[in-house]
Amino acid sequence: MDMRHLRCFVAVSEELHFGRAAERLHLTQPPVSLAIKELEEELGVTLLERTSRRIALTRAGEDALRDARAVLAAADTLRKRALEAAQGLMGSLSLGFISLPAYSFLPPMLRAFTEDYQRVNVSLLEGTTDQIIHDVESGGLDVGLVFRTPDLPVALNTRLVHTEPLLVALPASHPLASGTRIALEKLSNERFLGFERHQGPMMFDAIVATCMRHGFSPKLFPARQMHTIVSLVSGGIGVALVPGSVQALHREGVVYRSMKGEKTIVETVAIWRKSDDSPQVKALLSCLPKIGQRGDTCSL
Repeated sequence: MDMRHLRCFVAVSEELHFGRAAERLHLTQPPVSLAIKELEEELGVTLLERTSRRIALTRAGEDALRDARAVLAAADTLRKRALEAAQGLMGSLSLGFISLPAYSFLPPMLRAFTEDYQRVNVSLLEGTTDQIIHDVESGGLDVGLVFRTPDLPVALNTRLVHTEPLLVALPASHPLASGTRIALEKLSNERFLGFERHQGPMMFDAIVATCMRHGFSPKLFPARQMHTIVSLVSGGIGVALVPGSVQALHREGVVYRSMKGEKTIVETVAIWRKSDDSPQVKALLSCLPKIGQRGDTCSL
């Protein structure tokens, strides 16, 4: 059954005039008349009673009109959903992230994405950089937000999405906590809390290099999550160099101070498989912040 026949039938049934129906369909009258005739022949019933003065639906025509409208509505829904899927407007997406983005750009980015792509089901998984890289490469995750690492697998694409300076996190009771800027060398005898290198090599290297520039090699005490590091600082276990956005944790018993001298910048990158050209991934990447711009809009 030709969908064109059904559209012509619905238009004529609603207008009860071939000329107006043809105008509505942006056609001339003869093709509309022919479509009705062919539909009646295919169904084996008379759908419209025609006289020189009026057009009216038969009983069979009234039933057929309801069915024709339902078929056309279903076809329109199918077309719309296929287009939405092709454009990444529906489906599913998995995103892995280290804790850092959750304190900065991740909430506004997700808000923008879910508003623009309401029919995409997003699943979130917090983890460490090494875990997320493995899961994205193996297909367990679609996109990852991780610390920049020098040995990223060749199968992955990467894009810088966020930069921020390292700050010194001190117990509030620490003798240097009253200052506004810290000379890092004065902490050379402290225990430094931080990631092990395999969890975030760039972060690990940044901390060690920063301490070395200030004349000492840090005594490291490993922890796997940023909120754990801050909690341990609060408990007086040691000090830490942390990205500035960690201040959003508002952990009682911790103060954050900038360092004297050269700033150390840490970078967060998005990673995804080079072979993955799914519209959902492209849509999410469009919502990630561009350096120097706000991260609360999506633009494909």
